[in-house]
Amino acid sequence: MTTNAPRPEVLRYTAFSSSPDGGNPAGVVLDATALDDGDMLAIAADLGYSESAFLTALPEGLGGQEGRAYSIRYFSPKAEVPFCGHATVAAAVALAERMGPGQLVFATPAGTVPVVVTEEDGTVRATLTSVEPHVEEITAADLAEALAALGWPTTDLDPAFPPRIAFAGARHLVLAAATRARLADLSYDFARLEALMHRLDLTTVQLVWRESAAVFHVRDPFPVGGVVEDPATGAAAAAFGAYARELGLVPEDAVLTLYQGEDLGRPGKLTVTLRVGDPRVRVSGEGTRIA
Repeated sequence: MTTNAPRPEVLRYTAFSSSPDGGNPAGVVLDATALDDGDMLAIAADLGYSESAFLTALPEGLGGQEGRAYSIRYFSPKAEVPFCGHATVAAAVALAERMGPGQLVFATPAGTVPVVVTEEDGTVRATLTSVEPHVEEITAADLAEALAALGWPTTDLDPAFPPRIAFAGARHLVLAAATRARLADLSYDFARLEALMHRLDLTTVQLVWRESAAVFHVRDPFPVGGVVEDPATGAAAAAFGAYARELGLVPEDAVLTLYQGEDLGRPGKLTVTLRVGDPRVRVSGEGTRIA
């Protein structure tokens, strides 16, 4: 951005909640054409949210309805990330307020992500469809290092949920707590976990506790992004849905509810939908502007 260029409008939205005080806040720049990488990183750092979204025109040849298809990039206060679910939802809600609900297409660094936005009784809801996911094992040494950084003994893990690295646009280490109390007590070695996550190319660690067959509580340490914890994590929710399906922990056709942010005082709700015959994962939630 040149010195004399006007600063673009930076919007503030929260995703996965209809209340500005809930969910995960994100910065949204609907026209980032004049911004370079340093500008976007500086805006994200100034906002201090876990991620912010920056939109530009869609490259030719990728299709999408004119005016409803964009390229999108995501920056945390410390670095660019390949995909961010809550900032995608926030951007989709911001666009819907200007052009109405309907279908959107985002070309992300991780691949093409379609989003459908609906509105009912004044509440706006966005549903993103992930890129094709995959799940991989983690070595015993890397798992031991992750647990040491978290301060979790192996006995605090739920043996029904094997630790795995799951991807649905970004990589997340999935670890399941044996109790809700274990999940609630999060105090970890920031630098140690950050170093491991950089080495394994992880975006967050997805900590989960199963309340019932289709209801989970989750938390996401995010030291690589420069914040202790992400309040509501759409990319990790998509990765978790792929993980749970591949390991047979939920049916191939399922709707899961993930509650996140309660322990931070920013409660949010993420809906994860799995469909038979479609490897992709759908993540949906409400969103609203932060005044």
